[in-house]
Amino acid sequence: MDLSFYTSPLSEEIRAEGEARGEARGEARGEAKSLLMMLELRGVHVPDEAREKITNCDDTELLDQWFSRAVTASSVEEIFIEG
Repeated sequence: MDLSFYTSPLSEEIRAEGEARGEARGEARGEAKSLLMMLELRGVHVPDEAREKITNCDDTELLDQWFSRAVTASSVEEIFIEG
């Protein structure tokens, strides 16, 4: 059985892309967790729908924006405001 594919450049590229996606997902999960903790510590109520939106977000730049807004937000809706 020819197993050369598993050590080929294409195989290595596929593996590297998978690892990068996994790392990005892990980073996003950590940022979402920190955002939810910030809101909780500040006493901001987070409805299930908003919690799901935050938890399912994999855009770390957007999560960073939301986190910055969460520092002063008095409601969860304030962190989602565009502009």
